[in-house]
Amino acid sequence: MKWALVIALLAAVCGCGRKEDSLAQHNAGQSATDAPKAPAPVAPNDTRPAIICFGDSIAAGFGLEAGQSFPELLQKDLDARGAKYRVVNMGVSGDTTQDGLARVSMAVNEKPSIVLLELGGNDGLRGIPIAITHSNLAQMIEAFQAAGARVVLAGMTLPPNYGQQYIAQFEKVYRDLAAKYKVKLIPFLLEGVGGHDEFMQRDRLHPNAAGARKVEAVVMKALEGMF
Repeated sequence: MKWALVIALLAAVCGCGRKEDSLAQHNAGQSATDAPKAPAPVAPNDTRPAIICFGDSIAAGFGLEAGQSFPELLQKDLDARGAKYRVVNMGVSGDTTQDGLARVSMAVNEKPSIVLLELGGNDGLRGIPIAITHSNLAQMIEAFQAAGARVVLAGMTLPPNYGQQYIAQFEKVYRDLAAKYKVKLIPFLLEGVGGHDEFMQRDRLHPNAAGARKVEAVVMKALEGMF
């Protein structure tokens, strides 16, 4: 249940005091390997259409070993199913929708067939105005669709101390955009993972290896029928 994550997030945020303090401590703990970087170069003979995971620390695999992030697991799953796609992980820890918008052209240059758009959680945690998050996500969806990509939008939620009104407006952004642009929506990317200690890292914000496997299953379910 998404509200289980909400409770866990509340504990994490309240334990740090103000929202800004929580984010500062989280960002300070990121390693150099989490810095923005271009996607790995594709072998010249790899003509498989691309599925881009365009997101933040969840896609980036923050706190996980190599091979454990959900995009890497997605590639293994696709290969096992005989689906001829290459997964490009473009997750950057700490990214907001504004950061994503600034690098959307990099993703478009990969000529993606499908884009999993996994951004907005950091906007919510920072209290960024809903209208800005909505506008940034809309512009990214439009850019990807103009490039011929099909978009899967991954939704997120927030802790209750952000207020029911703000949370409701935040969650509604994803539903409204999915309806407007006719894109597939994952209502809550961490469904069955958030709030479950056995699937979360100690920060209670990021999936552990077992949690990443469950996230990959959620993503694969959303992709079924698209290839």
